[in-house]
This record gives sequence, structure tokens and C-alpha cells, in this order.
Amino acid sequence: LSGITYLDHAGSALFPESLLKAFTDDLRDNVYGNPHSQNISSKLTYDTIEHVRYRILQHFHTTAEDYTIIFTSGCTAALKLVAEAFPWIPEGTKQPSSRFCYLTDSHTSVVGMRGITASMNVLCVPVKPKEMLLSEKNTLPPEEQNCTTPHLFSYPAQSNFSGIKYPLSWIQDIKSGKLCPSEIPGKWFVLLDAASYVSTSPLDLRVHQADFIPISFYKIFGFPTGLGALLVSNRIAPFLRKGYFGGGTAAAYLAGEDFYFPRKSVAERFEDGTVSFLDIIALKHGFDVLERLTGGMENIKQHTFALAHYTYTVLSTLKYANGAPVVRIYSDTDFSSPDVQGPIINFNILDENGEVIGFSQVDKMASLYNIHLRTGCFCNTGACQMHLGISNEDIRRNLQAGHTCGDDVDLIDGRPTGSVRISFGYMSTFEDAQTFLKFIIATRFSKSDIADPFQSSVTKLTTESAESPVQDDYSSCNNANKLAPRMHMLDRDLWDNSPATLKTVKWQPPGTEAESIRAAVSERAVPTCRRGGKPITVTNIYLYPIKSCSAFEVAEWPVGNQGLLYDRNWMVVNQNGVCMTQKQEPRLCLINPSINLKQNIMIIQAEGMDPISVSLEENPGKEAVICESKVCSHRVKTYDCGERIAGWLSTFLGRSCRLIRQSSDIKNYKHQRNTKGMAPATSISLSLVNEAQYLLINVASISYLKDHISARLEEPLEMQELIRRFRANLVISAPESFEEEEWAEISIGSLQFQVVGPCSRCQIICIDQQSGEQNKEFLQSLSAARGRKTNFGIYLMNQPSCSSFPDILSVGSQVLPVLKENPEIQPPLSSEEKCSG
Repeated sequence: LSGITYLDHAGSALFPESLLKAFTDDLRDNVYGNPHSQNISSKLTYDTIEHVRYRILQHFHTTAEDYTIIFTSGCTAALKLVAEAFPWIPEGTKQPSSRFCYLTDSHTSVVGMRGITASMNVLCVPVKPKEMLLSEKNTLPPEEQNCTTPHLFSYPAQSNFSGIKYPLSWIQDIKSGKLCPSEIPGKWFVLLDAASYVSTSPLDLRVHQADFIPISFYKIFGFPTGLGALLVSNRIAPFLRKGYFGGGTAAAYLAGEDFYFPRKSVAERFEDGTVSFLDIIALKHGFDVLERLTGGMENIKQHTFALAHYTYTVLSTLKYANGAPVVRIYSDTDFSSPDVQGPIINFNILDENGEVIGFSQVDKMASLYNIHLRTGCFCNTGACQMHLGISNEDIRRNLQAGHTCGDDVDLIDGRPTGSVRISFGYMSTFEDAQTFLKFIIATRFSKSDIADPFQSSVTKLTTESAESPVQDDYSSCNNANKLAPRMHMLDRDLWDNSPATLKTVKWQPPGTEAESIRAAVSERAVPTCRRGGKPITVTNIYLYPIKSCSAFEVAEWPVGNQGLLYDRNWMVVNQNGVCMTQKQEPRLCLINPSINLKQNIMIIQAEGMDPISVSLEENPGKEAVICESKVCSHRVKTYDCGERIAGWLSTFLGRSCRLIRQSSDIKNYKHQRNTKGMAPATSISLSLVNEAQYLLINVASISYLKDHISARLEEPLEMQELIRRFRANLVISAPESFEEEEWAEISIGSLQFQVVGPCSRCQIICIDQQSGEQNKEFLQSLSAARGRKTNFGIYLMNQPSCSSFPDILSVGSQVLPVLKENPEIQPPLSSEEKCSG
């Protein structure tokens, strides 16, 4: 930007170098495949995209419970999608027909929606801003209250012409019927065109719950371009209609006949084809950089308004020697507050006689001074007509004279066809404003006149602004030509020292109660002495405090409401907040976490590193940001564990990563499973596991597999090494291999478990859990041994306990299984049967 004064931030924001560097570093460090595939690189892409969706929702202070993010090619594509998918009721039906209403101060892309609604035989109604103020009603008539015909009203949160911010309170007023854009009964929905507004202002969708919010990300970050989104309220999303279906949107379809079944997710139904996944990944870095450079949207709002307020004040006081104004400003406000005015100034320059100087001439002169601004009508003909006094007949006459939108025909019969617009962004400086004002003065005044208008205007402004709170805010923001730095989020290291919320666990329930529960289960259980007379017992218990890291073996351990206490409560995420597993980073298995319940800490160790501890107390503080992530397609709420442990992990793994912990704030927690076979009202809560609370494997099954793999490897294989590869919570000693796949339920001590299915294994079993080395033979051997299947072990869910006492699991406890009525998986009877599949 050296030597350039960029004043077209409403056209596009500029991207900082750090954004590009962070993005390209990301692309160099990771392989991102097509998210519609199932391989490791594709899964990474899918998970990263889902994380970005949550980041967008977080930016607008909402959650996936209330809104869905549909990625589009831009704001225009999002508006077109709404026009095509809205559940319009056309003219000529028995019930009242729909109306599409829009504010005349709207972008071309909003007005253009009427082309689609007209083809659907839906009437459109343009509404002038002043008419909205006259449409207020006290109550709806009784006959209108019961009408469900859907209508849509669209208006801009901020005019891209004048920068006026229309009241966000209109959203609720229209939906409640207090404001009525059209005198027709029905139910009103609101489309808030937020593309201009969100580039420099915060939008809180908890308060202002519009039904549709289209945005373009280059307006905020400058990069990437060609990417936007439609935020859709989940209240209206199920009613949207879809005609065309592209790749990725179909759950199933037939090529030979008219059969199509859409995917369940609203986003997947409407994101035709492969989304621009690398651009979406870039958004994460855009949010990070924006927060780091500015401290947030409220700072940007105050900073950009202060610049616009200063520039507006000087411009409005500039006068020629004869007292005539130098500019005619087209504004709907007096620039008194950032709540009603954005950082946009629209004007035309006048000569001493009050005649407009064509915007093309101004543009050419500005180019000589290397000032970048915008001229014309800015794709907003309605506002242009309103402010410049151009009639409908004038538009038609100008078109016949050869003038079209975007050309350089700036005056027709001495009257302007457009104007000049300058706009500020978060990287704009006080010097940018001064450079522009000096340009106006230098081109409009002779040298003998320059001192008077410039000096008097600036002196007056400085004197007035010295007492202005806006100027005080502005001065603090512009120190050293940049926004005043603010602490990012908070010092998350403080979280480790926060007060405890976890109560001490009482280890052993009363024996009488345990025995009564055992007796109740035993009535249905298979006799304990079966198949050789050997009882089934628990031989090992493992928990994995950090997902995909090393196991922590215990002899007995408390059971929480999500499984073994602290099992997979933490996970390591990459620089994009996406969960890292041994599939992407095998060296995670070399990180050894252990839990010390007495000291209330988790100790993390790795070779070559000093041990580091993390508090078990979960209270990240009231300022902590609860983020959403996805683990195996399940939504989870998490919070960051601080810079100290992030630095430790990044050093050991040699890549930027962080430790995050599952939040106990589960008011809207969706990482839950309604388990088949359990009570209908039972909803089982999960930690950061893949499928279920517990994973169980059988020593006899391990022994059979050991013999099979050892024969293929032609080298001895230790049982413990193989057990560690399968990363189970519970290891049991059943008499026969794979008999666990016949079970429907089991009880261990006082605990009852539902078997929810077999565990299908992935390439992680090929990783030696003590060295991190990989050997593909293990997965191939498992597949050969199981007849081309890779199932090994079973998933368990803990039936809710009636006991008021916490339970424990102990090594040596007896296991009482209940057989399936119709076993789906029969235990192999011979090696030939196993191999034949």
C-alpha cells in the first residue's frame, strides 16, 4: 500500500500479509482432499470445514441449534438461493398468495430476486424507507392472525450507497406484525442483507434473529473472493424447497427414473457440487488474523466510524471564497453515532457556482493522486434515484441516450447520473483521511485560497473534537496508525488454576446394593461356568485421557456419566481447531498422560520433554470462549487449555497444535446417542470417543489373532503389544474367541452395559503404540482372519444406574453376559471358515 490511499473498503476489504502466510503455511503442512471422499486427507478437509462453520456461527454470536451455514459463491448466490427455495404460494390458489417485499435502498442482487418470484407467479412490492415508518400497527386483526401464508421482506442492515444502518429492530417488528410492509395477511419472514454491514460492524444473531442472512467473506477479510454464505434460521430451513441436485446433495437417486432422496443436513442439501474447500479453510485464518490485529468487530466499528466522522465533518465545512459548499453529501444521518451510520461517505463535488463536477473527472483526478475510490450508482439504483433526484423517466431517457450502469457517462444535461463514494476499513488510517481531504483541497482551491479553508476547517474540527468522546476513541484507536492492540481472548493458562467443580468420587457402593443389582441381572444371564467351566473376568482396564494418545492402565477406576472418569476428555487439535488422531500424527501415541486423583491433576510425559501437568478442575472462567468442534460427525463443546500446554505439544510434535477439553456445559450438547435396545427416553452422553462410552476386547480373540498375524509376520509377537494396538477400555478373558460378538448385554459388578455393535477397525491398529512405527500387515491380517471384515471388539453403553452411589470398575470383576436372541455374528468355528468369509 506504499503510496496508495485505498478508500473502497465497501467494495472489498484488503487482505493482510499475515492472512496469506497463515493460509499458505496451512496448505504446506496439510494435505486436503475432496471432502466427498472417505480417505484421510478428505476426512481432514471435512472436519476443517465443519470447524469453520462453527467459527462463523461463533462470530455472529449464535449456534448450530439456531442457524445453519450454507456456503455459496457469494452474497448474490445466497440471495438467488433464497428466491428459488422459499416456500412461495403463487397467485391463483385457494389460500392467500405470497408477497416478496424489499426496501428500495437495496443492492441489485436483492431487487433481482423479483425475476425468480415473477416466474413463480408471486407478486413483489418495493417499499421506500419512509414508508416503513408509516407501516406500524398496534395489533393484527383476528382474521390475519391465523393465516400461515409465507411472505418475505428483505432490507439491508447497512446501505452500500449512503452507509445508513437501518434498524435491526425491524426484524422482530416485522415478524411480530408490528410493522407491515404489505397489507396482506400471512406470516412474515425477514431476509437481512448483511454483506455491507458485517464488514465493519458486529452482528448478534441471538438478539436480531433474521431468517436469512447472506454475506460475502471478501467484504470482511479481502481474501478469499468468490466465497459467501447463507445463514438460515433452523425454524424456516425445513420448509425450503429444492429442485436441482448436484453432486454431494443426494443420499440416493436413480439415473433411470425420477427418484431422488436428499441428504438429511440442510447444508448438504443445498451445497451443490464440491464446495470451494480450500477457500473455506482460508476463512479460519481470516477470523484469527482479524481478531489478532483488531481485537474484534466492536473495535473495527468504532475505528472506522471515527475516521468517517472526521472526514465527513471536514468535508461538510469546506466552502469556496463565495461561501458555496465544495461538496454535496448524500447522507441520511448527521454521522453522530456508529449505531446508525457506517463508514461510508457518498457525495458529489461542486464548482463555485454549485454545478456538479462529473464523477468520472473526479475519479481520474483521484487516480493522479493514487487515491482509490468508487464512482457511479454502486449497484443500488433505488438509493441513487432517491438521493440524486433521478426519476424513473430519467433512467429510461438516460438509457436511450446510451448511458448504462458502470460506464463513465457522469452528466446528462448537466445532471449527475451517479456520485463518488469513499469507505473505510479496519486497516484505514488517519493519514488516509487526511490524504483524501488534501486532495479535495488541492484540486478545488487556488494556492492563495488553500490556507483559509483548510486551516479554518481543521482548526474548527480539532477544537470541537477535543471534547468529543468519538474523537477520544478515535485517537486511542489510531495510535501508531493502527488499532490499539487488545489482549486476545484471555490468558487461558489461568484456567488450570481455576476452582474445582469436580467432586471427589466415592469409590465403592455398599455391597448389599451391588449384590441386589447383580442378582437382578443374573436372572437373565448365561451361567457363569460355560464353555469349559471358566468364568469371564476383567483382566485390564485402560483409559485414554487425551484422545489418540497413550493409554493409562489402572487396576480400578471410577465410572462417570460418559464412561470411565476422564476417558477422552481432552484432544489435540491442529492450527485449524480440527481433532488430530494417530491417522494424521502417529507420534501422538508417544504422549503419555496419567491421572492423579489425589492431586487433582493430569501429568503428561514424553521422551525428551519435561513432564507437564494440567489441572483436572474444569472451570475455564466466565470469559472463556466455548467452541464447537466435530468428532466423528458428532458435535462437541470444548475450551482451550492454554498456551503453556500448547507450546509443549507443538514442540514435541513439531507442528502447531493445541490441547482442548470437552466442556461440561452441555445445555445444548448434541454428542449423544439414543441407543438401540435401551429405554426410549434414554439419551447416552459421550465424551470425545468415536462411537460409544466403552470398547471391550477379548483376550481369546487377541490370542487367535496373534497366532494368525505371527504366522504372516514370521516373527514373535507379544500379547501386550497387540492388546495396546486395539486401544480398548476393557479387556476380558472369555473362554472362546469372538464369543463376545454374541452378547446383547453384560453386567460387571453393579454396572449394566448394552452392547451397541462391533468396532470396525482402521489403520491405527497398524501403529506400534510404544514406538509409533507402522506396519500395514496388521490390518491386512485382521481382514484375512475375519473373512475380509475388520471388526474386532464390541462397543458398550452404560445403562443408567438407579444407585445414588458412584460406581467403579475393577480388574478381576466377573463379567455376566446375556446372549442375543438372534445373533447376527456367529463365532467362527474353524480357521477355514474365518478365512473364507
